[in-house]
Amino acid sequence: MDANMTGQLIAARRRELGLSQTELAEQLHVTDKAVSRWETGRGMPSVDLLEPLADALDLSVSELLSGKRLGPEELPGAAGGQI
Repeated sequence: MDANMTGQLIAARRRELGLSQTELAEQLHVTDKAVSRWETGRGMPSVDLLEPLADALDLSVSELLSGKRLGPEELPGAAGGQI
């Protein structure tokens, strides 16, 4: 798991969805500073936030952990590589 790649994916997807850091933070009940830390690779979302964050960004948890969008053929095997 690469915090920088994950952060870049979070930031890019948030912008694609037209969300501000504050709006995403409110959905997840965290601070906008937490979202900023994730996006800059200075921190990672806690395990209990991975699924809600993935849902908010319309991503899979595997995509969040890998830091990149995955095609349908890549998704089944992706989680094993992240554990």
